[in-house]
Amino acid sequence: MALETFNDVLAFVQVVRAGSFTRAAALVGVSPSALSHAVRGLENRLGVRLLTRTTRSIATTEAGERLFNSVAPRFEEIDAEVAAVAGLCDKPVGTIRITAAEHAATSVLWPKLSAVMRDYPDINVEITIDYTMADIVSQRFDAGVRVGDQVAKDMIAVRITPDLRMAVVGAPAYFATRPQPRSPLELAQHDCIRLRLPTHGGFLPWDLGKNGQEAKYPVSGQWVFNNSSSIVRAALAGYGLAYVPEDMVLDDIDAGRLVRVLDDWCSPYPGYHLYYPSRRQSSGALAVIVEALRYRA
Repeated sequence: MALETFNDVLAFVQVVRAGSFTRAAALVGVSPSALSHAVRGLENRLGVRLLTRTTRSIATTEAGERLFNSVAPRFEEIDAEVAAVAGLCDKPVGTIRITAAEHAATSVLWPKLSAVMRDYPDINVEITIDYTMADIVSQRFDAGVRVGDQVAKDMIAVRITPDLRMAVVGAPAYFATRPQPRSPLELAQHDCIRLRLPTHGGFLPWDLGKNGQEAKYPVSGQWVFNNSSSIVRAALAGYGLAYVPEDMVLDDIDAGRLVRVLDDWCSPYPGYHLYYPSRRQSSGALAVIVEALRYRA
């Protein structure tokens, strides 16, 4: 295969994986027009259309689907072998791309990795904040972070935290005019600061229970955010109750800036796990990341 055709096939695979020329261009560091030109060149040489393009989306044709399913796994194999060879050198090298929700990124990935990355100057770490349960294979991530019961069974999973708990908190100023809730049913009488989930456009339900009886409680309120740090900020300002990972607010609780309620209704849930496809385990750079993050009780 001529080098030009090989590069154009790779460009085609990247576009299909990303779902658009714009997203693929951002991932590989070229312009969308360059990728479009490469794919059109491939179509011209093959004499068949591979993609159906609209102003907002792309879709593979029957020929494009066949080509993608045939060659995409082979590019994955090439990547894995290159990573394996790179891992044979004295110093691990390469870029490790990780997808994680905001809380995992700020409370686990940053503190643990920043403590060791100076010892590995040839390893680059790219962390993408994402709540959408990204397909790490199709979106070209090396690893992802999710709570234990959300990790796909075909992935290698490594625990990186103990079990976690949520906390329901409000500012003293808020409780100056509202009684503290004694059960989750009383949340209907409160302003609750909500988290919108991009996965399906809905809100995170408040999962509360005790004595083995768990239930998801819908709540309402004036403020909605798509990240937990903004929710904490609004709670500190007295705008309502927040439902967030407890480690985000322990200092504020100790300092009296927030008051914890419904504590006995917040049960532990599985901690975070780093997960990755089995073919990535030969990467020396990923091995460094895994060991730095691994939870040791």
